[in-house]
Amino acid sequence: MTTAATRPSDRRVSPVFLGILAVTAVTGWATWTGFAAEPGLAVFLFVTSAWVVSLCLHEYAHARTALHGGDISVGAKGYLTLNPMKYTHALLSVVLPVVFVIMGGIGLPGGAVFIERGRIRGRWKHSLISAAGPLTNVLFAVVCTAPFWLGALDGVPPAFRFALAFLALLQVTAAILNFLPVPGLDGYGVIEPWLSYGVRRQVEPFAPFGLLFVFALLWVPSVNGVFFDAVDGLLGVLGIEELDTYCGFDLFRFWRGSDELCGV
Repeated sequence: MTTAATRPSDRRVSPVFLGILAVTAVTGWATWTGFAAEPGLAVFLFVTSAWVVSLCLHEYAHARTALHGGDISVGAKGYLTLNPMKYTHALLSVVLPVVFVIMGGIGLPGGAVFIERGRIRGRWKHSLISAAGPLTNVLFAVVCTAPFWLGALDGVPPAFRFALAFLALLQVTAAILNFLPVPGLDGYGVIEPWLSYGVRRQVEPFAPFGLLFVFALLWVPSVNGVFFDAVDGLLGVLGIEELDTYCGFDLFRFWRGSDELCGV
């Protein structure tokens, strides 16, 4: 069975994605140089567009792994073009994750690509397809945190440092939450092939609500505290202090006014 997309256009990078990438680059430059009169607006646009870029890469990783696993239909569906407009549910795939970020500073990608699992043979392939998305967030987090754990922050403007720290927090939370074995999330997709048919049938009705259940659970103060303590601890190991992520989120929500503590 061939694992190549049938047409070159099925793999051509979408102008929509390139446009989002351009917004990320321009607003990143504005954040770095202080070109914008209000750094908060530049940070908001930079983090939001970079977050959408990571969402596209997350879903591309699922689709690309599925392609090599045997599902050649992903090319015709446009999943290999990195175009978020091709996703199954644009609201759940892009809008809802951005709302999650604005409301609670939580990175949680939604379901976006439909994989024809019947074309794929082997439990390990199914598990790898599900794991590919959050592993992309892990890689994105490594890139975002590299200046911190490499000690390469000399000369980095505070606003850009804070924005990068907050973006790293989003990637870490996305990776952790997506690996939870909750129906509807990638973590469950990793273990699902190894469950009995009876268990899968019982769990299946809950899959559409898994994402909202996790988000609702994070609004419980005790759960939220434990979760973010763990996230802050992990980021601390990578050289990112809580003040960095706090100020990044503070600048991101520029409409609330900036905290003097952040000194930007």
